[in-house]
Amino acid sequence: MKAIFRANRTRAKIHGTAERPRLSVNISNKHITAQLINDDKGVTLVYASTVGTKLKGTKTELAAQIGAELGKKAKKAKISKAVFDRGSKLYAGRMSALADAARKEGLEF
Repeated sequence: MKAIFRANRTRAKIHGTAERPRLSVNISNKHITAQLINDDKGVTLVYASTVGTKLKGTKTELAAQIGAELGKKAKKAKISKAVFDRGSKLYAGRMSALADAARKEGLEF
């Protein structure tokens, strides 16, 4: 329950638009997913995940690979700025690895 309250508190302050979509990150015990969302229309613009892939490495390395993949897809979709939504997770470890990799690919937040 506490995680839901933390996520709602974070998302109450964040809203994604077409020019600056929301970068939503979900990290579970097995998989990492990240997506750029336009909250005005309720549409996912860009999506990257470890689900169904054969990526190898530690979970921190996987998070960095997903961040880099998302940054490349965002560049193709002509998205350069985003609002970071960490949900209920702290900005440390896998979350920061994903964010740093996305920044290296040119995504600003």
